[in-house]
Amino acid sequence: MRAFVFPGQGSQKVGMGVELAAASEAARDVFGEVDEALGQNLFRIMAEGPEDELTLTENAQPAIMAHAIAVLRVLEKDGGIAIADKADFVAGHSLGEYTALCAAGAFSLADTARLLKLRGQAMQAAVPVGVGAMAALLGADIAKATELAQAAAQGEVCTVANDNDPGQVVLSGHKGAIERAIALVKDFGIKRGVLLPVSAPFHCPLMQPAADAMAAAFAATPPSALSVALYANVTAAPVTDPNAIAQLLVEQVTGRVRWRESAAAMGTAGVDRFVELGGKVLGPMITRSVPDAGVTSVITMADIEALLKDL
Repeated sequence: MRAFVFPGQGSQKVGMGVELAAASEAARDVFGEVDEALGQNLFRIMAEGPEDELTLTENAQPAIMAHAIAVLRVLEKDGGIAIADKADFVAGHSLGEYTALCAAGAFSLADTARLLKLRGQAMQAAVPVGVGAMAALLGADIAKATELAQAAAQGEVCTVANDNDPGQVVLSGHKGAIERAIALVKDFGIKRGVLLPVSAPFHCPLMQPAADAMAAAFAATPPSALSVALYANVTAAPVTDPNAIAQLLVEQVTGRVRWRESAAAMGTAGVDRFVELGGKVLGPMITRSVPDAGVTSVITMADIEALLKDL
């Protein structure tokens, strides 16, 4: 069985999509449609930067999605495959869940771009800059990370945001609590804690205003039926019901990204091949969570041609 997976924030880089756009009309169409939907020249920022503009949450989120969907469209239109025929499941890390849903037909490309732009803006606006922070814990399992978060909170928000793989967990919350957590890592048998260069504390209760904004957005733009089941971030379980998906996407804004559990659950369900479209971030996490699975990252035209032979 095969799952197509889609990366989250942090996988963006200046120059993304340039080679695809030069080689394929299908890719150019994706970037053009996203630019039109957003009323901005996002592809120019993706291609040329500056990096600080691309890294802005409201730009990075739709850019990462557009890049991954461009890879998928080249596979579909130039390669003649349909994701519904080649994938048993789809999944994405945080914003990548929106990309996965676009790939599975739950949202149009234009709607996905607009939803992610709004999500980025709402997440940024939810917490004033400097109030929140995030930290990656290296050499931490979920039990140690949870204990550390509870000890560091001291009345502030400090919670597990991403359970990425058996040795990497991300905390999110008030800046003071996150700094206390980093200072305490050795006491909990964790190798190290690293402050992440993010502009807001994602996937924690401080994001509630952004969750409310997304709930209103899904009321106006509800998901359609899926052609492939999605493994949801907040449940680590498959879902196909559009109403349930809208609710899960709202919960995802403040909730934990259960990526390690999702990968393991897909492995248990029989998935032995994972294809990451548009990045090389999720592959190593999946390999650590599902050691026997084959993992392929697809970014370039050469990657696409190699995958087409495999499919």
